[in-house]
Formats: sequence, structure tokens, C-alpha cells
Amino acid sequence: MRRMIMAASLALLAPGAALAEVVDAQPNGFEVKHEVVVSAPAAVVWGVLVQPAKWWSPAHTWSGSAANLSLAAASGGCFCERLPNGGSVLHMTTVHAAPGQKLVLFGALGPLQTSGATGALTVLLAEKDGKTTVTVAYDVGGYLKGGLDKWAGGVDGVIGQQVAGLKAAVEAAK
Repeated sequence: MRRMIMAASLALLAPGAALAEVVDAQPNGFEVKHEVVVSAPAAVVWGVLVQPAKWWSPAHTWSGSAANLSLAAASGGCFCERLPNGGSVLHMTTVHAAPGQKLVLFGALGPLQTSGATGALTVLLAEKDGKTTVTVAYDVGGYLKGGLDKWAGGVDGVIGQQVAGLKAAVEAAK
């Protein structure tokens, strides 16, 4: 858990991370939001989005390898990770999938899994002139000893790093 907290803190300093915005932070929850423009059509962005092994930072996995991640982009699907010795992690569950437009996942990422907190991660894709605006919001609520507001900045940094990773992976694949 300490590794994940330290990684989340370091992500705030990561070069190329999307601009961070903590929209709201309260003891019982927070919202973070990121927006980037990707130089690719929405269908291409979607194709990479649903393959987190291509863009998710391995520093923010339990196994240390993004290659162990998978995402089933259909209602009830799993954003999961394989662990050594047959183990696994359910990071989030897909609750809404509209290819090329919207993906909503529900659950708790990283060390939030061991708390009474959970959240909705919403990814919106809006294409214009062959470019896609990707908007990612993570709304988290519930109980975490000491208050969720203290975690908002670190989580924002981690989400920003993933958004930047998605943009870089899509644009590198062109």
C-alpha cells in the first residue's frame, strides 16, 4: 500500500501528465477531472482505451506490469489484473459502454480498495475534425479513515498520468 501511495504522490511530478483538476474535495468524497485532445478519431481512441495494457502505467498496478491488465468494455465487464500464482484483482466493473463515445467504470482503484470508498470513472470521447477530446472524471465517495479529501490530489495525479498515457499511446500508434 505504501508503494501505491508513494507512486500516487510522485505522479504529481511526472512530466507530460495531463493538467490536474480537483473539482471538489470533501472528507466524504472528491471529484477529479482531466481533459486532453488526442490527434486521432474517436474510434481509434476507443480501440486503445479498451486495451489498458497499452497505456496504463505499470507503476499503478499490483503486479508491476500493465501487460496483466484487461478491460471488458460491456456492461458487467471487468477491468481486471492477473497476479502471480493465479491471483487476480478486480479494479472496476463496466457499467456503461458506448463504443467511440462513453465508458463508465465503477469501483475503487489502488489503495482505495481497502477502504469503504468507491467511485465512478467516466470517460467521454467527443470527435471534431479528426481529433478527439477525451474527458475523464473520477467521482469517489464513502469512508476512508482521515478523510477522502486528503487523497484527492494524489488520485488526481494518478488519473492524470493515465490520461497522458492514453494520449501518448494513441498518437504513437498513428
